[in-house]
Amino acid sequence: MTARQSSEDRKGELTLLFTLSAARTLADPAGAFEDARRWSRYVGVIANDTDAVDEFVRRHGIENDFELREWDKWGTTEAIREATGTPRHVFVGTSREDRRLADATEWEFRTVADAAEKAGWELGEPGRRHESGGIIDRIRGVLKAWAR
Repeated sequence: MTARQSSEDRKGELTLLFTLSAARTLADPAGAFEDARRWSRYVGVIANDTDAVDEFVRRHGIENDFELREWDKWGTTEAIREATGTPRHVFVGTSREDRRLADATEWEFRTVADAAEKAGWELGEPGRRHESGGIIDRIRGVLKAWAR
């Protein structure tokens, strides 16, 4: 994992990392990431399914400050922490598993609802979380079409 060069110019003292499920709940992911870049040095999205992350950031026009490898979230989170020189590392997630990951890798954990409230971001409709991206979502779409 490496941090991308363009983020080096930003002066924030925070590395902000969203799980893909957390990023999908934002009503305007591109707007939220643009806003976060005003006060964060690094902003990114991770998931165990790196293809789904690539699809999400491409679809929403988001620049992910991290080049993801085929690691799980645990390894990626540890690598990001080691690669960034910020005093604060905040992990935005949606589940107890996300909280455990943050605690074990020494990141501050925030639920997406808490982060959105503090930053003034709106959350989207719950159904929007399941937009195309991962293999499970693609299989679900095929099964729905087949059942018709």
